[in-house]
Amino acid sequence: MLQSLRIRNLALLDEVELDFETGFTAVTGETGAGKSILLGALSLLAGARADKTIIRQGAAATEVEAALFFSDSRKLDQKLEALDLPPCDDGVLILKRSLPRDKAPKISVNGSMATLSALQELGEYWIDFHGPGEPRRLLKEGCQRELLDLFAKNEAVLEKYQTQYRHWRGLVDERERLLGADKLSADQIDFLKVQLGKIDALELTDEAIATLERDFQRQNSAQELIQLSQGLSNGLSGEEGLLGRLSALLRDARHLESLDAASKPLADRLQSTAVELGDLDAEFASLASSLNFDPEEAEALQDKMNSWLELKRKHGSKVEVVLAARDEMRRKLETQSDVEGSLAKLEKQITEALKSAKKAAADLRLTRDKAAVQLAKATSKVIVQLGFKKADFRVQLTPLAELGLYGDCGVEFLFSPNVGEPPLPLNRIASSGELARVMLALKTVLAEIDDVPLLVFDEVDANVGGEIGRIVGEKMADIADRHQVLCVTHLPQVAAQASNHLVVTKDQSGDRAAVSIEPIHANRKTRVSELARMLGDRNAKSALAHADELLGK
Repeated sequence: MLQSLRIRNLALLDEVELDFETGFTAVTGETGAGKSILLGALSLLAGARADKTIIRQGAAATEVEAALFFSDSRKLDQKLEALDLPPCDDGVLILKRSLPRDKAPKISVNGSMATLSALQELGEYWIDFHGPGEPRRLLKEGCQRELLDLFAKNEAVLEKYQTQYRHWRGLVDERERLLGADKLSADQIDFLKVQLGKIDALELTDEAIATLERDFQRQNSAQELIQLSQGLSNGLSGEEGLLGRLSALLRDARHLESLDAASKPLADRLQSTAVELGDLDAEFASLASSLNFDPEEAEALQDKMNSWLELKRKHGSKVEVVLAARDEMRRKLETQSDVEGSLAKLEKQITEALKSAKKAAADLRLTRDKAAVQLAKATSKVIVQLGFKKADFRVQLTPLAELGLYGDCGVEFLFSPNVGEPPLPLNRIASSGELARVMLALKTVLAEIDDVPLLVFDEVDANVGGEIGRIVGEKMADIADRHQVLCVTHLPQVAAQASNHLVVTKDQSGDRAAVSIEPIHANRKTRVSELARMLGDRNAKSALAHADELLGK
């Protein structure tokens, strides 16, 4: 939901900071007061294009900033990650946009610089506009199909189809790759076989390579290792070695023990030292003898190391990379050895996969057919309540020339406001007021499944009388149980249904016109006065009484 909005220097508005509540918020004001400024600010944050004429006269830049809260931001965070933007912090999305008069525009998402296209993509996740000149998500390609699938609870059926479709497409792509692949020459085939032989001869594993590199390092340092090991052994057991000198010391220690029994522990410790040094001497001598490599073994080790170094240079320094290259070379050889057989096998697999994909697409279309009838019926019922007595609303499935990721048919919502007129796609409805009411009807039916949190309506009450206006307000209040709703309205019957109320006013008493936006839902008297103004006269007792009645208790 939209939590807060800050606007600076937009059109006639100097600066305002607004906090928003859940539920239904009505926006009212005199004609020309500047109610569109609020919608314009939200449009900017949803990625709408704008020129610098919107900057308030005399100001250096227009700035808009919003904070939105998502109780479950996992889906949004995945989108942010795909756009290389920071995730939400505790479910809060921060959007900022600045349009300077003399500098390049700036956009940031959660504190990180972003592009206009990223802002547009994120807008799909948090706001849906229904009004003249605003981006309307429900009219965009694919959205109507998505909503019908949600209404039909087609998630499992669609997933099954897409699995079959991707399998078929993968086989088709493999066939294209085989047909377009260059045929290897005899020399290239021989080269691949030699390379495979070298890789297989090494019996590559991480442990085997570690052992090879250790043994090779020891061989290269063998002479120095032998000299050092022998030198250490001689230092312990040679003519002038420690063990000979220690033996004389040990005799003296035992003599001391015979004279003074208390010195026995000292003599024992000296004895232990002599034993430990003897063990060290034996191990150094063993190490020196073990380093005498057989010449044939040394040559074989050198050859294996040369082969490994060559493979590393060609394919990469890690075992798994070399093994992956080996698998690719094998695949090339296998393909070359039986291209015709591989293609014949693929053709059979493609035929079977296409058959399965078409069957899954037919199952998906069948569920859509049933849901389309139900959705059209439910939406038509609400449309009648909204004042279209002879309207015609349909959900039409259109066959596609070939299978696509979403099946074998497209989905299109059609509407005719008057009897005798053919229903047209929603994006061809001329009246923005009619379109807004159709959208309201659809949102009423789809409120529980459409997960866009903020719905914005403008001119939804165009050419609507008081009784229908009351119903429009009731529908919005119903939708507001599951979404945050913002509606710019001229009808008091609509505004009275809102749980929150913002009033837009324009002051032209000074040298320059100025627009302000104020919340009034906390002050019943002020709100009754505004509703009375909308009824015709904020000072008339009858209008005030009617406004108070509309507002209820």
